[in-house]
Amino acid sequence: MGLLLAAAAKRGRKNFVALETTLTCKAQGHCMKFTSLLSTATSTIAVGAAFLAVPAVAQSTGSSDFENTIVVTGGRINEGVAGVRTPDSPKAKVEVSQELISAQRAGQSVNEIINLVPGVSFTNNDPWGSSGGSFTIRGFGSDRISQTLDGIPLNDSGNYAVYTNQQVDAELIETVNVNLGSTDVDSPTPAAVGGTVNINTKVPDDKFGIITSMSYGDIAAEGSGGEDRSFQRFFAKVETGEFTSAGTKAWFSGSYSRNGATFANYGKVEKKQFNGKIYQPIGVDGDFISLAGHYNVNRNNFGGSPLSAQAIRLDKDLRFYDVAGGIPCTTGPTGSGDFPDAPNSCGSQFERRYNPSNTGNLRLNSLFHLSDKLTLSIDGAYQSVKANGGGTSVAIEGYAPGGFTGVFFRTEPTLAARGAAYYYYGNVDLNGDGVTGSGDAVRILSPSQTNTRRWVAIANLAYEIDDANSLRLSYSFDRARHRQTGPGGFLKANGEPFDVFPIDDPILDEYGNRIDKRDRLSYATLHQISGEYRGRFFDDQLTVLLGLRAPFFERELNQYCVTTSASGNVNCVGSSLVGDYLEANPSAVGPASRTIKYDKVLPNLGAVFKLTPALSIAASYAKNISAPSTDALYGTFFYEASDPLARRVAETSDSFDVSLRYASPVLQAAITGWYSKYKNRIVTATDIDGNSTDTNLGVVKKYGVDASVGVLPIPELSLYAFASYINSDIQNDAFVGSCTADFLAADLCYVDASGDSYLRTSGKRERQAPDWLVGGRAELNLGDFSAGAQAKYTGNRYLNDINSVKFKGYTVVDLNLRYKLESLGLDKTEVQLNVTNLFDKFYVGSFSGSLASPGSGDFVNFGSPRAISATLVMGF
Repeated sequence: MGLLLAAAAKRGRKNFVALETTLTCKAQGHCMKFTSLLSTATSTIAVGAAFLAVPAVAQSTGSSDFENTIVVTGGRINEGVAGVRTPDSPKAKVEVSQELISAQRAGQSVNEIINLVPGVSFTNNDPWGSSGGSFTIRGFGSDRISQTLDGIPLNDSGNYAVYTNQQVDAELIETVNVNLGSTDVDSPTPAAVGGTVNINTKVPDDKFGIITSMSYGDIAAEGSGGEDRSFQRFFAKVETGEFTSAGTKAWFSGSYSRNGATFANYGKVEKKQFNGKIYQPIGVDGDFISLAGHYNVNRNNFGGSPLSAQAIRLDKDLRFYDVAGGIPCTTGPTGSGDFPDAPNSCGSQFERRYNPSNTGNLRLNSLFHLSDKLTLSIDGAYQSVKANGGGTSVAIEGYAPGGFTGVFFRTEPTLAARGAAYYYYGNVDLNGDGVTGSGDAVRILSPSQTNTRRWVAIANLAYEIDDANSLRLSYSFDRARHRQTGPGGFLKANGEPFDVFPIDDPILDEYGNRIDKRDRLSYATLHQISGEYRGRFFDDQLTVLLGLRAPFFERELNQYCVTTSASGNVNCVGSSLVGDYLEANPSAVGPASRTIKYDKVLPNLGAVFKLTPALSIAASYAKNISAPSTDALYGTFFYEASDPLARRVAETSDSFDVSLRYASPVLQAAITGWYSKYKNRIVTATDIDGNSTDTNLGVVKKYGVDASVGVLPIPELSLYAFASYINSDIQNDAFVGSCTADFLAADLCYVDASGDSYLRTSGKRERQAPDWLVGGRAELNLGDFSAGAQAKYTGNRYLNDINSVKFKGYTVVDLNLRYKLESLGLDKTEVQLNVTNLFDKFYVGSFSGSLASPGSGDFVNFGSPRAISATLVMGF
């Protein structure tokens, strides 16, 4: 407590009341600037240590330090209930603490853990958190949500996607802060119009310690027997404690998990992860330097993704199934077809495909008080990604029509009509029969490969004008090198790849060219300047935040393939043959480079007014921008850069929130109404092969209500409930190339007087977003024993934007039990049991969706079945 009072006195604070308690420093590792505004005329309030440990609710170190002046007036206390807290911030925010995180299944994805936050919807592709899923906030997909780790962005630099199965181990998380609907002013993101999720890792402990965790689980659903679907996980963390006279401390951890395929009779998931954090405190003002590292290795088979038409029937008997073609299989030639050797389908099944990834980052966070009034924070990171996804293709010993090697997206009359990519290698012996250029065809691995190298920096300089007024200036930098290729690699006789990364040993054509189905190099660069003012007025009843951010975003695009159509299709001709190909195909567009820029000045405003010490009203407004993805921009290369058809405009939005909040030691409650209007609303559909299609829906209005209430009727019992209503209204009909006869007959499509075709999307809801989210959690703590139950209803969702296919709502119930062995003298040992989807509800989980009705490219993932796991935690 002396540290708190000394820091306050140093900054010229007045009228402080000494609070007899203990200060716990959390959130980015520094003691936040708690400003007690209890005047001598106000009665002394006994505030417990738990309140003073309220963590940061912002993203970067600078945002955390600037926003977290906690105001205590008249005894207002908001610790949260059941691990969920609603900060009294101008913006709509919710914070999840380790109390809730630790009650969930070990190894679970952080995005599943925050599923009890109002407005958040996550559907897991397996019960264990290792296979990804679909994530939305207020109906916006993950490509419109900025997800960060210790303030550093995790979204893909090309398509803005969040890969939920690659997140940091939950045991290392201190808090997760969800910002609904807008970003902080220094957020280095060109795409987050739907909110932010910031994951804050824990500060190392002062004392040495070791924690280990061992888990075993299995699917416990009807029809799941006969296959190995079990789950095993091991986690260990070492805390060094303070190991220098300067107070340096660190932790290091590692984990390994694996599980069998959730639904199919083939495939597995393996994940290895390593983390570390070194923390150096500086002085007595909470200054620090922290360096953290993260490395994650995933080896996943796909699975559980049938065609939409099958899933729409919701036949529970279809959940667990055998892979088509049988197990095992052999890739040997069929001996049929016009080619001497033609491949069979072994290795091509969806469940045999891999989605491997090696991802890592190094993160720097720091805070320095340059004077009593001037504070500097610097955050930085380096990230690397090596990942791919996709299936197989046919490789041919011979030449494409015209005598070219390379990859051609066309249906050859001599092959089965698949409409897929065919790799032509020329005079190369692919099947080892000693004959070259014979036209033999073999099946090869051909995923879409991505390699990313990324640098991020965020600097904040904050100045405290006086007790009631503060300013900060920020600069954010983000530069990513995004290399996208699609080389071919050989398969073993059983359909398994020799290497899940064919980029490591690609097949070359007769000229020594690496043959790719795509070949492009991109640089995404963001420079952003921003400023924010915070002021308190009327005896601190009113707090105002006035912010402005100006992002300058640039995509440098280098297309090395030949663009062949207005839809952006490419043929990747061998590099030495491009000139000959263009001469033979004059309508095609050769390799090209372009630089495209987007910038916008974006206000970010908010205020909180305290009606009483426990009751407040808050409002905020933010203007946001989402620049087009890499895929969308490469699709324009068929047109000249000056052609209006080559232009892709950015999505922009105006978002408004109004909240009423109440907080006391026993009760916390909040209700927020929100409204957002979007121009050039871009929606993306991704097919089963990872190919994406963007559609501009024009103007879309979205609005809804989020509400939550938490009660502590007795110290041993906590009750929490929430509800969200989400609606969207597409304002325009969507232009399409043509109307099908079925759509015309159903009046879902029409042709206007000028002959243009439109889908009837006007007045419809956007795909994917549920209309209602309702849930809650009850938690009972009786000494060494604790029990929790949580339930969530996810409402109706549409598969497409014409609302012709609807997935009905569903309810999932989870249980957790924990017993600590302190009474046996093992004060750091406990046993936990988790049951998810207790009643084994069968439902459609994640899906990409489409503009119109389900087609051959549409797919869905079944929702996770009932699963049980036990975890033994031991500490030393």
